[in-house]
Amino acid sequence: MLIGIVDDKAYLRTSLREKLASVENNIAVVLEAGDGNEFLQLMKTDTVKPDVVLMDIEMNELNGIETIRLAAPVYPTVKFVMLTVFDDDERIFNAIKAGAHGYLLKEATAQNIIDAIHQVHEDAGAPMSPGIARKAWKWLTSMPESAITGKQQTEPVFEPLSEREKEVLKCSMEGKEYTQIAEQLFLSKHTVRQHMKNIYRKLHVSSKVEALQISLKNKWI
Repeated sequence: MLIGIVDDKAYLRTSLREKLASVENNIAVVLEAGDGNEFLQLMKTDTVKPDVVLMDIEMNELNGIETIRLAAPVYPTVKFVMLTVFDDDERIFNAIKAGAHGYLLKEATAQNIIDAIHQVHEDAGAPMSPGIARKAWKWLTSMPESAITGKQQTEPVFEPLSEREKEVLKCSMEGKEYTQIAEQLFLSKHTVRQHMKNIYRKLHVSSKVEALQISLKNKWI
């Protein structure tokens, strides 16, 4: 799998690259940039594009949130994961609205980062550090759907979730990874992945945030 690293500190990019290399994986770093402007320029000129981009938030010239807001519509197949030291509500919420597919703290282990990369790429998941997931849960219980998704509220008809699907979605909301959900619910990782795909299909959404908002609104979880 091909990934990009965007961070304004060269030593942190090197540290992250070495951190990922410390765990056996199939990941190759094909793009590195020091800010959003450099990233956007490299995306235009490089023939090889990353599948997943690990994006810092606070950077000179163009920050991570604005970079994703500009890049996501142009490169719809690229997944963006915020990897940052910041966990305040405003930054997290703005990152999700901009199109970030996941939000992890830089203190996450190499294995957790690698698992998150695979999750967003293979499963259309939305990995979050546990603390971030708890903050997202508070938003989802208090904010209207349109504020989260940017869509006007309508009254669509959704296919109801099964009890098992509700359990999987609730565990996901708590920040648990697929392996942890599988262990808690006595399922295989493959089964958990299939449940998440079914949830997205039934609710006609493409992100965990949207799925959670709809489920909460309908009191399914």
